[in-house]
Amino acid sequence: MRPAGPGNPLRRPKPLRMLWITFAWGSCFLAINIGLEDAPVLWFAALRALLAGGALLAVAGLRRAPMPRGRRTWLLITVLGVVNVSVAFGAMFGGLVGLSTGAASVLANAQPLLIVLPAWWIYKERISPRTLAAVGVGFAGLLAVAAPGGAGTGAWLSLTSALAITAGTLISRQLKSNVLPVIGWHFVVGGVVLALAAWLTEGAPAINWSARFVAILLYVSLVGTAAAFLAWFTEVQHCRLDTLSAWTFLVPVFGILLSILILGEPQTFWSMAGMGLVVLSMVFLTAPGKRSVQAPQ
Repeated sequence: MRPAGPGNPLRRPKPLRMLWITFAWGSCFLAINIGLEDAPVLWFAALRALLAGGALLAVAGLRRAPMPRGRRTWLLITVLGVVNVSVAFGAMFGGLVGLSTGAASVLANAQPLLIVLPAWWIYKERISPRTLAAVGVGFAGLLAVAAPGGAGTGAWLSLTSALAITAGTLISRQLKSNVLPVIGWHFVVGGVVLALAAWLTEGAPAINWSARFVAILLYVSLVGTAAAFLAWFTEVQHCRLDTLSAWTFLVPVFGILLSILILGEPQTFWSMAGMGLVVLSMVFLTAPGKRSVQAPQ
């Protein structure tokens, strides 16, 4: 990784890369919702993480990428694995049990609203009036989606996932090692913690290894996790966190559209209005501004 700095200024996220990342993540909500018919929540989440981590480490080995070194680096990888994988994945999968695919994808992707103040406080990324307005519009959209269903367990779990992913994004900016093995190991660490939690709470894995489940597991692990997160953390090192995170507002848009097209999930006026507001807030945050993008000092 070559994080942004005085000699390596921040840039805007690459649109095509961000479009496929957000589509992959949005489609994961649909795939996970279907896959939960064949596997328990935590075991499914653990398998996703372990398979993704194993695939990334295999690629790192083939490329002879240098492995992470140093106590501080491994401490950050461990913390990142627990927060960004164990907590985020566990809460995300659990949230889908209590919510529709669309609602879960909206609440679990509140990161753009949650990262603005920490990015300003930790990395000195200045907050513009337009950013504050976008945060307000996006928050209103989340309320519109979540309010009709009440603050149930599914909603709280999805928001917990969003908080964990936000923390993971902030932590990952601190890592200086090669991105490929770092991301691979953090998935392995998080997956092991999830597997231990699954064994303690769900017992031995009772999984229906149907062709459908295997296909879903491979998709969410290799495409929606290994490839998408590798691209995401690469962008984290080079972009403003508020502008980058704003792209994740597209995740619930893809999630809702796919749930309508494939699952036929009915949508209320409030859910559609909320989706419109989060898209509008993303437009506010990503529209070109007059101020040039500078790296934090």
